[in-house]
Amino acid sequence: MMDSNVDNVKAQMRKGVLEYCILSILRKNDAYASSLIAELKEAKMIVVEGTLYPLLTRQKNQGLLAYRWEESPQGPPRKYYTLTQKGKEALEDMDAAWQEVVDSVEYIKNK
Repeated sequence: MMDSNVDNVKAQMRKGVLEYCILSILRKNDAYASSLIAELKEAKMIVVEGTLYPLLTRQKNQGLLAYRWEESPQGPPRKYYTLTQKGKEALEDMDAAWQEVVDSVEYIKNK
C-alpha cells in the first residue's frame, strides 16, 4: 500500500519538472519528439508520446520553442524542436527557481 503512494508522489514530482527537463535537453541540442522521449526515459523520467506532444505544443504556443522539418534517413521527415530566445530566458528563470527549491528542501531536510 505504501509503495503505490510513493510511486504517485514520484509521478507527480516528475510531471512537475517535465517542462523544465524538455527545455534543458533542448538547450544542448535541437531534438525531435522520439529523441526527447528516449532521453527522458534514459533519465528515468518515464514519459509517453501522449504526455509529450501536448506539452511541446503548449511550449510552442507560449513562444518557448520553434520547430523545423528535416528529412530523415529512414521514414518521413522529422519535426525538430529548438529553443527560442524567450525559451532560453524562461529556462534561465527555471534554473534559478529549481536551485531555490533544491536549497529549500535541503535546508528543511538538514535542519
